[in-house]
Amino acid sequence: MTDTTTLERTTPSATTIVDHWVGGRPWQGESDRTGEVYNPALGTVQREVRFATAEDTAHAISVAAEAAASWRNVSIAKRQQIMFAFREIVNARKDELARILTAEHGKVLSDALGEIARGLEVVEFACGLGHLTKGAYSENASSGIDVYTLRQPLGVVGIISPFNFPAMVPMWFFSVALAAGNAVVLKPSEKDPSAANWMAAALTEAGLPDGVFNVVHGDKVAVDTLLGHPDVAAISFVGSTPIARYVYETGTRNGKRVQALGGAKNHMLVLPDADLDLAADAAVNAGFGSAGERCMAISVVLAVDTVADELVEKIAERMGRLRTGDGTRGCDMGPLITGAHRDKVASYVDIAAGDGAEVVVDGRGIEVDGDPNGFWVGPTLLDNVPTSSAAYRDEIFGPVLSVVRVTGYEEGLGLINASDFGNGTAIFTNDGGAARRFQHEVNVGMIGINVPIPVPVAYHSFGGWKASLFGDAKAYGPHGFEFFTAEKAVTSRWLDPSHGGLNLGFPQHS
Repeated sequence: MTDTTTLERTTPSATTIVDHWVGGRPWQGESDRTGEVYNPALGTVQREVRFATAEDTAHAISVAAEAAASWRNVSIAKRQQIMFAFREIVNARKDELARILTAEHGKVLSDALGEIARGLEVVEFACGLGHLTKGAYSENASSGIDVYTLRQPLGVVGIISPFNFPAMVPMWFFSVALAAGNAVVLKPSEKDPSAANWMAAALTEAGLPDGVFNVVHGDKVAVDTLLGHPDVAAISFVGSTPIARYVYETGTRNGKRVQALGGAKNHMLVLPDADLDLAADAAVNAGFGSAGERCMAISVVLAVDTVADELVEKIAERMGRLRTGDGTRGCDMGPLITGAHRDKVASYVDIAAGDGAEVVVDGRGIEVDGDPNGFWVGPTLLDNVPTSSAAYRDEIFGPVLSVVRVTGYEEGLGLINASDFGNGTAIFTNDGGAARRFQHEVNVGMIGINVPIPVPVAYHSFGGWKASLFGDAKAYGPHGFEFFTAEKAVTSRWLDPSHGGLNLGFPQHS
């Protein structure tokens, strides 16, 4: 059976102060600054999290740098064993991790379990590092000369992850980074920090050497230290577009390799020949899952005029079946992450109405299955939203679905391509020619055809275009291993063969 001692001591309780995780164990650091961690379903503070100073963050980086020097020399076979053991621990105790996600983020338990499953897909992919990090070999490129390539780890990498996926997004990055032989310093969101420590303890239990994976909690002080420290070779970031741009520009200015995934405004184009029941289901599922706090959420439905009335009616009918409330009670949708974010999301309903949109379903002030003090906004549907409205242009990041009526395919495509964002999009149609044309002509990085949330599987790579991604490398998949390794090309000539002596034993990996 799995030894659970390490994990149990990091499971948060009502009185916990969430410490950093440095050198294979909880670490307080020198700072006396803390932040409040809420239970969004109750609207109350449930614990505090330490905020690192620049010196605290630098200490974690130095610990990681020391560990990286030996971790890079650990065999591929051993690294695979550790990653697989981590996968087994998380899978066996996913219910515990899901409860932490629900308590701090607010998403319902089924959604939290789905997040963990999608994170584990990348862990499983990373277990194939032997194949994914191998180089190429050309024998006798010139007379007696061979040329081959090596992929080697970078050293210390920093990961700055968002509040909306406190388990999945870190796993997207650290699974690949660790498998490739790097050491990691993770700075999770200060809004829901406990999942990061839980995963750190699981990695330690899986056999990861102390110091190879570290967690530093905090705010801009910790982020800026990661972006400027000379021992950090690369930065992976997911968050809003303004911060993604800042991370990319600051990190690259300091000589770092940076992948910074930004915001989104994902459109779903529904053509007249689409299955409207399928499209309505998809709009509701992709618009209101995780209370709309997903960078792959559908936030705009582009409905062709001839089917728009029927589609809006079908969407509204399905929204009426949704149950909003505490994520532990079997509800469909939970609260938003903070009171401030709730108020910001709710304000866009007034903005849209003031700009001429029709509020078909108003999620403000709804009756919920939970504490009334929680940070609630129910599913909201806006129709005839003008494209000049901030409710259309801005990333709302909440359960607000806007319907924009278009005359046909050309107008819908034009609106998508005119957007500043290029993260995800979808088309619903039964016309194969239209779908094929759409995937060719749309300027978006991830495309769904009759699929509303086109998150690529782990062996492809995740990332958008335009203001949704800064840097050349997408997350996980082939891009992930390329990002977290550096390639060497070796040109070699040997005049005499070498001899290793006799050994009749069966060759073994070590």
